[in-house]
Amino acid sequence: MAAPDDEQFEEEEGAETTLALCSVGRKRLFSKELRCMMYGFGDDQNPYTESVDIIEDLVIEFITEMTHKAMEIGRTGRVQVEDIVFLVRKDARKYARVKDLLTMNEELKKARKAFDEVKYAGKDAVPG
Repeated sequence: MAAPDDEQFEEEEGAETTLALCSVGRKRLFSKELRCMMYGFGDDQNPYTESVDIIEDLVIEFITEMTHKAMEIGRTGRVQVEDIVFLVRKDARKYARVKDLLTMNEELKKARKAFDEVKYAGKDAVPG
């Protein structure tokens, strides 16, 4: 029988192996965007691939955890915007960012709608 410390080490080692497998066996989805973000936050223009890969693993892990939590709280099996807002409500920075993005999304929808209305109204007014 293994000592508790040995079991804890085996669990940690297993988690590390899983993370390594994820980073090796999965197609990189956000590398380009993360490189740009890293540069924008003061990193080198061409950051190390290993650094980008680690950050991408963390981003994917965060998105996965948030999605699982969101699926558990609202309507089972569905993720809705309100669920995400609920999950980040206690983190002031995340909450403010989510609110900003939702507000901007609404403004963009209104602007597109107004643009489409002007565009279609212009076609009707011009004789063909």
